[in-house]
Amino acid sequence: MRENTSERGLFDLYREDPDEADRLLFGRETYPDRRGFLRNAGLAAMGALVGTAIPFHRNIPAHFVPVALAAQHTIQGKDGLTVLNDRPLCAETPPHLLDDDITPTSRHFVRNNGLPPEDVDAASWRLTIDGLVENPMTLSIDDLKRQFDVVTEALTLECGGNGRAFFDPPAKGNQWTYGAVACSEWTGVRLADVLKVAGVKNDAVYTAHVGADTHLSGKDGKLPISRGIPIEKAMNEHNLIAFAQNGRAIHPMNGAPLRLVVPGWPGSCSQKWLTRIWLRDRVHDGPKMGGTSYRIPNRTVAPGAKVAKKDFIIIQAMPVKSLITSPATDHKTSDKALRVRGHAWAGDRKVDAVRLSIDFGATWIETTLDDPVNDHAWQNWHTTITFPRTGYYEIWARAIDSRGVGQPHAVSWNPKGYLNNSMHRVAVTVG
Repeated sequence: MRENTSERGLFDLYREDPDEADRLLFGRETYPDRRGFLRNAGLAAMGALVGTAIPFHRNIPAHFVPVALAAQHTIQGKDGLTVLNDRPLCAETPPHLLDDDITPTSRHFVRNNGLPPEDVDAASWRLTIDGLVENPMTLSIDDLKRQFDVVTEALTLECGGNGRAFFDPPAKGNQWTYGAVACSEWTGVRLADVLKVAGVKNDAVYTAHVGADTHLSGKDGKLPISRGIPIEKAMNEHNLIAFAQNGRAIHPMNGAPLRLVVPGWPGSCSQKWLTRIWLRDRVHDGPKMGGTSYRIPNRTVAPGAKVAKKDFIIIQAMPVKSLITSPATDHKTSDKALRVRGHAWAGDRKVDAVRLSIDFGATWIETTLDDPVNDHAWQNWHTTITFPRTGYYEIWARAIDSRGVGQPHAVSWNPKGYLNNSMHRVAVTVG
């Protein structure tokens, strides 16, 4: 079996080649006595999946999958998330669990590209700023806190592939439905402030981000992901180098102890386990910056169409979108009046309106839409719907952004399954 670096689940790997699965996933070699000892990275990976330490790990036999994982997927410190993949670990939040105005850390989705680092000690963590800057710097987290203004903002993060599960024909990749989005409160320092002190040179056009996670292959020095953003976007005051999430340490699976938060653009721009930002005189060409990664065709294409790589462009601002968080789909009620609420967001723009339909788009109901608590936070909306009679209904939600662009009725297809912002629908039975 060749070295596999694609995203596949733990159980798929074990079905296909259990010896290779042991080696790739847990860094474990199988010996003649059928016992494969876990190395440090493998032990950490298995411990993260079961949610605690494994005292007798040296007795674990080869090809062993913990029964806790066979029964259900759990992630320590996360509540109710649906695990889509365990290599790398990716998990989304069902819409009804995103009902809070500010997303609790336990409900924030997880999107990994490689294997998380083992050592995430905040005291020894260092961030390097270099490349095309006048004053290269290496800073501790304490340095960041002392030398720059510390700010807290509610910021929306969404995976570029959120909604991929609904593409027809299907698109490869994690089959996110609705829940690869969150709006937590992040505390840190402004990326722009740090870059200003570093002194951005005139020929710098793009940032490049590096994290401490390792490639799925385990090869030394091979990065799982390293993306960047144009200097103009990097200087936006709402981009943070964050060291706290909802007033506490960042969850390990959300990038502890230090990460970028670049709201409004695909979550892949917000490098986790951040160790370096370097400035370049060209568009960054790190892993998952080229080819078709986080790119869409430069024109509308028919479902299933073949598109040449040269015709793909990098995704920048995310599109307008909304989510119904209450009621949950398949809700049943004897009351004809029902309180409905949710969130809406629009990349680098604001949302101007959210409208609901209960008659499959024939007519629309206005909602009360709150202003964001700060730029790049999602906006909460709510209303009460009165159903005319008993029966089956679908509630459709459609947001319109500050430039009059609204959510489409159907998926706008592209080969990689990005940017699905079609309307969210939930089913309600009355009576």
